[in-house]
Amino acid sequence: MKILNYKYFLYLFIITFSLDFFADNASILKSLKVEDGFKVEIFIDEIDTPRQIAESSGGNIFVGSRSSGKITVIDTNKNRRVIAKGLSNATGVTYHKGDLYFSEVNSIWKISNIDNVLKNSSAMPKKVLVTDNLPSDTWHGWKWIDFGPDDKLYVPVGAPCNICNPSMEEKYNFDKRYASIMRLNGGEWEHVARGVRNTVGFDWHPKTNNLYFGDNGRDWMGDDMPACELNVVNKNNSFYGYPYKHAMNVPDPEYSKKIPNDMEEFVDPILELGAHVAPTGLSFYDGDLFPPKYKNTLFMTLHGSWNRSRKVGYKVIAVHFDEDGKLLYQKDFVTGWLQRNNGQEKVLGRPASVFQKSDGSILISDDGANVIYRVTYKNS
Repeated sequence: MKILNYKYFLYLFIITFSLDFFADNASILKSLKVEDGFKVEIFIDEIDTPRQIAESSGGNIFVGSRSSGKITVIDTNKNRRVIAKGLSNATGVTYHKGDLYFSEVNSIWKISNIDNVLKNSSAMPKKVLVTDNLPSDTWHGWKWIDFGPDDKLYVPVGAPCNICNPSMEEKYNFDKRYASIMRLNGGEWEHVARGVRNTVGFDWHPKTNNLYFGDNGRDWMGDDMPACELNVVNKNNSFYGYPYKHAMNVPDPEYSKKIPNDMEEFVDPILELGAHVAPTGLSFYDGDLFPPKYKNTLFMTLHGSWNRSRKVGYKVIAVHFDEDGKLLYQKDFVTGWLQRNNGQEKVLGRPASVFQKSDGSILISDDGANVIYRVTYKNS
């Protein structure tokens, strides 16, 4: 356990230390490369480690934070206001039927009628507890949250380790909630996907309503394995392999020897993203601002590696599907946060989440440079 803790705090040190090397906003924008016809601009800056983004019907933008413990609202005039504070890893925000929901490690909160509350009072809004029945481990403990087409609240729970089997190990109280995606149904949690090491972003295909999610591959197996993943849920409560198998066909050095005889079939990812790229936020595009080929495209942030000899990730990719949700191809959409020059590497920022705004543009949070970008098309 001491080794695991050491590696975890080493990770935090590397991420924090690397913040000193991020460039100013003008330099970042100049370095970013986007597909032809698109434009990237700063939507808002000087916002502490922004992560998940949501928008209300009144046009207010809500932002969770990786490290500030705050939930911030940005109104239509770009004025900002803190509406919750003192939270633990308050990364997740979502808007549903007039109410704002936001997460911390072991809790989900709600502010009802959020637009009216913001309009009628300048006081700190009253938050109401939705649930505190979630594990409190901070390792992979941040919670992205969202409501599905079924109007149920979906919450992933990461494994509290690099590699372990929490549901089978006493030190994790045999807790079956770890390493999964769950949804709240009538006040009770039920599994949507199991054997998922650490999913952060997830979204539903606009036509099929199937859930797609990223998964961060395990560490300390070398520079190039195992790959991080993009997965799809075709059947609820399916098992995706962790901790026994990673990526398409990478047996775990330790846990592959412990596969139970009655183990169910593993579900393979539909796309390998590369080792250590760290997929975070993702969002399907169903707007009309972008060219037609982007309809039903999945935009996905690759937050970037921290434990690889040569850095990878640090970009936004576009994963293209047909109307039935079948994978066609993936390609880079926005790059440039990772710069290489004469063998030297410099990180300008870390894209963390992508969100489709109501006007059809997309917002990209960057929790390294502490900004949110807006991407538009040339005809907009």
